[in-house]
Amino acid sequence: MSHEIPLRTPFFDHVDWCGTMNAHQELLDTTPDYADNRALIEESASAYESGERRVARAEVVNIPVVVHVVYSNDEQNISDAQIYSQIEVLNRDFRKRNQDVINVPGVWQGIAADARISFHLAATDPLNRPTNGITRTRTTVTGFSAPDPRALDPEKRKGNQVKFTQSGGQDAWPANAYLNIWVCRLNELLGYAQFPGGPGATDGVVITYQGFGTNGTATAPFNGGRTATHEVGHWLNLRHIWGDRKGCTGDDFVADTPNQVGPNYGNQVFPHVTCGNGPNGDMFMNYMDYTDDAAMFMFTEGQVARMHSTFDNARMTFTTPLAVLA
Repeated sequence: MSHEIPLRTPFFDHVDWCGTMNAHQELLDTTPDYADNRALIEESASAYESGERRVARAEVVNIPVVVHVVYSNDEQNISDAQIYSQIEVLNRDFRKRNQDVINVPGVWQGIAADARISFHLAATDPLNRPTNGITRTRTTVTGFSAPDPRALDPEKRKGNQVKFTQSGGQDAWPANAYLNIWVCRLNELLGYAQFPGGPGATDGVVITYQGFGTNGTATAPFNGGRTATHEVGHWLNLRHIWGDRKGCTGDDFVADTPNQVGPNYGNQVFPHVTCGNGPNGDMFMNYMDYTDDAAMFMFTEGQVARMHSTFDNARMTFTTPLAVLA
């Protein structure tokens, strides 16, 4: 069955292509106030997702983005055009303007949602100087790693080297004003993100240069820009759709996403039933599953409520003039 056999590609051969939960666990292990921050954020998210609290704002939240390209050879130094293509995908996906949304099965068409979030490359840097929203850093590091609490080597356990100039990467711009996206050669993974509530110095999203955007080095089947859509979903507090506990015991804390046995890979055929979730089965076309880029094309209303809850706490500065100026 497809949930047992992950897709194999020339540049990616790993059962868990997203490292967000490892990064989350590493912060729980090492950052004393992170667990308390997460508890408050989850309390708010639950209230929004259940309808106990409702989003008051009707306007679209516009997020300034800085893309840090960290490269050890010319191929990894991706073009501006590749970066622009990724921003376009984010804007289509989060505004429900992606053409493939018509492929959402009829049973879920009514809950496929416009997240009312858009993205633009920053126009000013932290010193208020004009910028194109892109930094470029040549490094001697041939590959970067996500945090891995299971690693014996303390440096590998900590990970995140791409986020610091002193370890061959690039320091983050202030996380209260910018979504930091690092693009680099990422060992074993397509990407990872930091949930809201963690340290500003590591806050943001990391994507491998072969899974970013829709042209240039972007490599099939991850050349649709959906890795970034998935990881930005995490940055806005979405969990994997199966809840990160395989065997029907996980919970993504969203009522309108069906329970499923674990991640789906490749291209599934609807319906794909697991965990007794028939007749409709897994919502494998959700951006928070592990399917190919061409096979994922929706967020749900419940997921959108969770994302918007962050703008009342950990991501609240993105609805203030501080972010508008960036």
